[in-house]
Amino acid sequence: MGKFDEKTVVITGSGQGMGRHMAISFARAGANVVVNDRVAERLEKAVSDIRALGGKTIGVKADITKKQEVDHLINETLKEFKRIDIFVNNAGIARRADLLEMSEADWDDVMLVNLKAVFLCVQAVGKVMVQQKYGKIINMASVRGLAASKPDQVSYSTSKAGVIALTKEAAKALGPYSINVNAIAPSIVIDPEGESGMAVGLTPEQLQKLLVDKAKLSVIGRVGYPEDVANLALFLASDDASYITGQVIACCGGRNDKL
Repeated sequence: MGKFDEKTVVITGSGQGMGRHMAISFARAGANVVVNDRVAERLEKAVSDIRALGGKTIGVKADITKKQEVDHLINETLKEFKRIDIFVNNAGIARRADLLEMSEADWDDVMLVNLKAVFLCVQAVGKVMVQQKYGKIINMASVRGLAASKPDQVSYSTSKAGVIALTKEAAKALGPYSINVNAIAPSIVIDPEGESGMAVGLTPEQLQKLLVDKAKLSVIGRVGYPEDVANLALFLASDDASYITGQVIACCGGRNDKL
């Protein structure tokens, strides 16, 4: 028996990278997994990988920056699995530019995906969980939302600070219905498969150098991997964390105080 048998989890942006690793981790723990992505090819591959492990899963193509598509994601999940126990707001983007050079279009793109989409999903799934009188919502924030960041990450940092505030507000609103809302704030997370983030397009030699260089920024002496974030999500989604809500937990190897 898995820890999440009969539980259903929805993970946005889970066709690749950290979200895909998280989806696989939940499937291995016994959960029904709903994979979400905007790109059909990524969606199909993630679903295929989970089914190859014997997991129960469906893929739902939806652009979560649009309310009607968020509703579609929720409705398709309920149609297949009847309930939503866990919802992970994982999808996110970054646009690098200094404050004085940041374009309005890039600012809007980041806020749309990283903050508005999280609001739309929390609102929609919150209504379902209120009816169930049970649920776990996990929002992906960042250590860059906790403190001043690099000059070229003004939009990303601001959006993640917004996610943190939204997490705390949602925890207060939904707590009376036995719904826990928490945020994970990762630091450097490198996917050795090179699907997303810093490792995209690197040769094996370049990847190894990146791992060594970034490891120096952690007091533990290594970078973070998608599995590190997935393990924390599994804990927060479990009933072992039933007395934890409105919290932001840094998954950063001790690096969150020196960005």
